[in-house]
Amino acid sequence: MENKKLLLIVNPCSGRAKMYTELLKVVEIFSYADYVVSVYPTKCKGDATEYAKKLTKDDFDLIVVCGGDGTLNEVIEGIMTSGSDIPLGYIPSGTLNEWSSGLNISRNIETAAKDIINGKKTKLDIGKFNDKYFSYTASFGAFTSASYSAPQEIKNVLGQSAYFFEGIKSLGTIKPIHMKLTSDDSVIEGDFLFGAISNSMSVGGIVKYDKTPVGLNDGIFEVILIRNPDNIVKLQPLVDGILKHEFDREGIEFFRTQKLLIEANEEVSWTLDGEYAKGDGPINIENIHSAITFIVP
Repeated sequence: MENKKLLLIVNPCSGRAKMYTELLKVVEIFSYADYVVSVYPTKCKGDATEYAKKLTKDDFDLIVVCGGDGTLNEVIEGIMTSGSDIPLGYIPSGTLNEWSSGLNISRNIETAAKDIINGKKTKLDIGKFNDKYFSYTASFGAFTSASYSAPQEIKNVLGQSAYFFEGIKSLGTIKPIHMKLTSDDSVIEGDFLFGAISNSMSVGGIVKYDKTPVGLNDGIFEVILIRNPDNIVKLQPLVDGILKHEFDREGIEFFRTQKLLIEANEEVSWTLDGEYAKGDGPINIENIHSAITFIVP
């Protein structure tokens, strides 16, 4: 019986650089499961995308990503661009690892590797943002810049707290963005402080959804928007509403949609799975249903 081929794409800098000490154990786990393991350490931002773009189904039976959500995003971008649909496993070793939480993937590296061996294949939705892709969220406005502006060494030391420190630093400079958003069945226009289009149980560790209404393979995004209040006193109730999952409060817009056209009167800085993305001109966001094959526990 011919051994199966597994590609391990590793970001050695993600999280607290845990893979430096765990890599050999992970390779052993897959090797004992009759995989021939190839290891590809990423060299720089965007490297995983360029490498994954070149892969075909004949190259590997399984790709396992060891890194944070940004590394996973890069690999998914490459697979979506190439159309190879090689099954994906994920060993989260980043700071937030938000998508893995909704998929019940262990934060323990050894356990996550064993769960890939014993797991099952499932199809998951992927978001398209003009010509880019995202696995769990596209967001703009308050706090979103923290994910890409916090230095990696600070993230490694402080973990999730690093995002909050960066977010607090930006509070004094937040300015509302005027947008028109056209969804499947409505048009919303106004000045917004924050917005997130997501396929996840949480966004930035701040916005958290109840499990019941969120499906990671239902072809639908959850969209949340925070309008700019007409006075500062109204801001605190909006923040409280987000933290308490009370999305029906005045000033909070919450809805679901498969497609969204976003038009703004200025250039907008976005984050896709925690990585910076430039938004100038109309933004077309689409949920691509059952786009990738993923291994879950």
